[in-house]
Formats: sequence, structure tokens, C-alpha cells
Amino acid sequence: MDELKTEALATLKQYFGYLDFRPLQEEIVLAAAQGTDTLALMPTGGGKSICFQVPALMKPGICLVISPLIALMKDQVDHLKKRGIKALAIHSGMQKREIDTLLDNCVYGDYKFLYVSPERLKTELFLERFKKMNVNLLAVDEAHCISQWGYDFRPAYLEIVKIRELVPEVPVLALTASATLAVREDIIEKLEMKPATVFVQSFARSNLSYAVRWAENKVEKAVEILQKVPGSAIIYLRSRKGTKETAQHLIQLGISATFYHAGLEQKDRNQRQMDWIQGKVRVMVATNAFGMGIDKPDVRLVLHLDIPENLENYYQEAGRAGRDRIKAFAVLMVREQDCLALIEMAEKSYPPEDQIKRVYQCLANYYRLAVGSAEMSSFDFDFANFANTYSLDVKMAYNAIKVLQEESFLLFSESVFVPSSLHFLVSQTKIYEAQIAYAKLDPLIKLLLRLHGGELFVNYIRIWENKLSQLLKIPEKEVVKMLTRMDELGLVAYTPKKDKPQVTFMTPRKDAGTLPLDKKRINQRRTQAKEKAGQMVAYAKNVKNCRTSLILDYFGEKNEYTCGICDTCLQNKKEKERGSYQKCLESKILKTLAAGQAFSLKDLLELVGESPDDLTVEVIRHLEDEGLLVTGENGKIRLT
Repeated sequence: MDELKTEALATLKQYFGYLDFRPLQEEIVLAAAQGTDTLALMPTGGGKSICFQVPALMKPGICLVISPLIALMKDQVDHLKKRGIKALAIHSGMQKREIDTLLDNCVYGDYKFLYVSPERLKTELFLERFKKMNVNLLAVDEAHCISQWGYDFRPAYLEIVKIRELVPEVPVLALTASATLAVREDIIEKLEMKPATVFVQSFARSNLSYAVRWAENKVEKAVEILQKVPGSAIIYLRSRKGTKETAQHLIQLGISATFYHAGLEQKDRNQRQMDWIQGKVRVMVATNAFGMGIDKPDVRLVLHLDIPENLENYYQEAGRAGRDRIKAFAVLMVREQDCLALIEMAEKSYPPEDQIKRVYQCLANYYRLAVGSAEMSSFDFDFANFANTYSLDVKMAYNAIKVLQEESFLLFSESVFVPSSLHFLVSQTKIYEAQIAYAKLDPLIKLLLRLHGGELFVNYIRIWENKLSQLLKIPEKEVVKMLTRMDELGLVAYTPKKDKPQVTFMTPRKDAGTLPLDKKRINQRRTQAKEKAGQMVAYAKNVKNCRTSLILDYFGEKNEYTCGICDTCLQNKKEKERGSYQKCLESKILKTLAAGQAFSLKDLLELVGESPDDLTVEVIRHLEDEGLLVTGENGKIRLT
């Protein structure tokens, strides 16, 4: 074990530059390195990726990482490449020939990490190559997605166990930031982790002060809090329009702010994110599309102006504050109508069967798909245009698409930027012949070869048309036209950049009228969504229990915890101190009157060192109610 620990620390230092692991990371790494099936629960910001990256780098072969989020896959692959580690990702929206080449590289190249979305696992193209790969570890990120008791069920995760059957000797490491006891049991059962070593880092964040503020004018209250709490902040809202309006309001009041949502252009999202990370902008006002995978440890405040759908989401989003372990604040703003609206929203999150079928039919019409076609085909998706075309209620259509995803018919990916890629399909000789035959393409081909060399012939390379246009001193649209022409000639495989939401048909297009929906499961999920909304409302309305303790209890962590810094703990402390003060004052008053004298209220309070106020008058009244004091007709107070 000592040798394994030494090797793990050496790997950590060599590739990531850290001298030691964070709490619990070392135990998880060593368990995975020993070949043990492992479930790790680590709160947001706990460093989950290190837990599978280090053991995978310690062994020969490639680690298969299953992740549901394209943005996170891209971020992790970029981070690994910057450290000189060969990694790639396969996700929806990629062309078949690109996937083909990337999988070949995993079989015959020396790649260490392959990131895939769970929906890819059952495709024949993937399975045939997977059988030939030297896999050393299966890492399942966001593992709660495998459980229908979780808040973000992805049925494709159930395919992972079939992958395990092909490599029975390869250990699995399942990771999640938030899973209740029922979800943990489900993960272990569905992944057939026998036996499973389970590591749970406490969900308690001792430096994070949770609070709920009831306010009609939430923006005004948010400004008040921002003025009290200095430092970087995130404000979460549900609507895109709300993020813009709130940011503008803050700017008018002299608070440095910007806004972020998935509908913005990629370059604008990148710029705003970077300005906030670098501290050029203090407040980021955003939908929950913002925050995943962002490394900014010094966020001092996370404000929610809209109540989240469940405690899992709230815990993850609030947990983006104070990752540097210095005191930070998570404040939830609430009105009574928010609580009623949340329960109603949960009810509507699973529309009636006829509405789900109608939306499926509209999608088929929108893309003009014949029954039996389009399996694993991805399409750009303009949601607003789609809803307008078929006069659909936007919220109902969105919820129906989410249900169709849970039923494994569709995959819906919110707007994610995927850069253009290029791969030379022919030999260097053929490329040279093309340079002579198509003189207009020659300068571009020369530039590409100078920038990327022989790598173009073996891999798909990211390219940036705007940079190529600057170097060639021609318009960007001219570069795109030349690349498209090279693709048409069969010289290259060119995939233009994508920056729109995607809809992928996971099965051949079905007849909407006979769409085989699992009604029982949909009803269960609807009930569960309402229960989770109810638990979120209960958290908001709680005025007695420690908020951290409530969160720990929700996630099944047995505790008698009181954080001492949340709003309820501070209020309880204040009341306790008030109670002690009242008892002390009562004792002084009774002692002063013990000789049998009577005093006016003012004189009595002067004798005990107090002045008349609401609290002292309340103490006198309490003693009178208890029958210990009486006020005479002359207005003087004495013992009964």
C-alpha cells in the first residue's frame, strides 16, 4: 500500500503539480488503483476529477469516462491536453466519420482518456471499438443520473452495466456531488458494484452561511446584501430576461455586474465569464446554465432570486460560494407565491400523455422525418422557432422534451459551443496534387500544414476560421467556402462550429400515436418532482432548525450538527441570549422588591440598572402574569 501511495503522489505531482491530495481524494484514488469498485460522494468543488484521473494515469491503457454534460467533457479534455495528457471526447452533434477516427485513435493510439455521453454506449460503432480497447478504469461522472430516484435521471446510464460485461475485470469508479441514501443504493445496484467501497465526504460546509430572506422586492434586498457582503458574487434567476434586467438594475446603482445565459453568443459568454473570473466584474447574474466546471474559489456570495426545483440543485449552486474555505454566504430570496408556483411547476413538469405525443409529432414534422428514420441523428434546435411554428406553450413543450429524453427517445442538449474540426482524408501525395489542380485552395492548404503538420492526417484538429482568415488576409466567409469545397472534393472532413442547442433522435423515428410511453414511471416521476419541490419549500419556510443540518439530513448524513452561522442558528442564539437576559433581569427585580417596598416603573428599573424599553416592560408584565408582582392604584410596583 505504501508503494501504491508513493506512486499516486508522484503521479499527482508530475501531471497536476500538487504535493498532496485533498481530504478523501487519496483514499478514493488508492481504492480505484487497487481495482476495487468504488462509489465516491464529494460535494461541489471537492476535486472529483482527480479521483479517476490519477489512478488511470498510474496504469497502462485508457480510462473511459461517462459524463452527461458536453460542456464539462470539453473543459476536462482541454485541461488534460494542457497538461500534456492525450484525451478526447465523443458527444452528440459529431459526424459519424469523425467518431470513427477518434475511436480508432483510442484503439491504436496512446490516448489515456476517452469521454463519452452515456447515449453513445449502445451504438454498434462504439461497441465494436470498445472491445478492442485496453481499458484500465470505468469512471462514471454524475452517477446519480443512473437512478430514477435522482433529480436528473438519464436512462442511457443504465447501459453502463452492459459495458461492464465486456470488461468484467475492469473496476468502476462512480462519482457524484449529491445523492440521497436511496440514490446511493440504486447506483450500487444498477452498476452491479460487488462489493462496493463507499466514500462519503460530509455535505457540511463549515464556512458557508445559509440564509433565507422573505422579500417582496427581491432586487432591492439583493442590493442591500451586496452592500453588506464585499467580494465576488453570483445571482441566480430562472429566466434569461430576468438576468439581463437585474444586471442592468445593479449597474444603474453603481454595482459592477454582467449577465449570462445559454442564449448568448459563445464569444459573449466566454468574455463575460472571463471578466468575472478575473475580477473585472463583481456580480454575475445568470441562469443555472452558469457555474458547472468553473474554477473560482473566492466567490463570497451566491444569491437565489428564484427558488430552485429541489435541494440537490440548490446545494450544488449555493456550494459555488466559498470554495477557498473562507467564510461565504448563500442566500435564498422567497415570497409566498414562489412556494405555491414551485409546487405547481413540479406538477406541470410531466405533461399529460397526449401533449407529450403531440410534441414528438411536431418534432418529427419540424425536421421532416419519416417513420423509421433518423436514429442517432442530431439537429440544430431553435426552441423559440419550434414552439412558434406549432403554436405550442413554451413551458409545456420544454417539459415534454425532457420527458421524451427520460423515456430514451430523444437527447436534448442546451446551447454548447463546439469548435470547427478538420481532418485530412487522403495521403500527402493526393493533397499535393489538389494544390496543383485547385490553385485557389493552395494558400489555405499550405497554412494548415504549417500550423498543424502531420497531425491533420491522423486526427481531427480544432480550427478557428477567424484566425485562418487573419493569417491569409481574406474574409472569414471565404475561408469557410474553401474548407467546404475541400470537404466536397473528399480531401478533408470539415465540421463547422456549432453554437446552438441540439436535438438527437436516440431511436428510429416512431409513430407518435403509438409512442410506447411508460405511464407508470412518468406518474412516479411527477409525484417525486412534487415531493422534492415540497422539501425545497419546507427548507425555505424553516425557522427553527440549522440549515446545514437540514441539508445533511436530506442527503442521509446522520447528524446532530449545528453550524452556528446560518440564519436560524444565529436567531436561536439571539433568542437564547435574550432568554438568559430576561431571567437575569427577573431575578434582579424580585431581589430589589424583596424588602417589601414599592417603586414606580422608572425608579424600579433605575435600581436594577436598566431603562424602560419594550423588553424590560415585557419582563414586568410577565412577572405580573405569573402572579409575582402587582401594580397598585398609585402606579407603584410591589411583590404580591
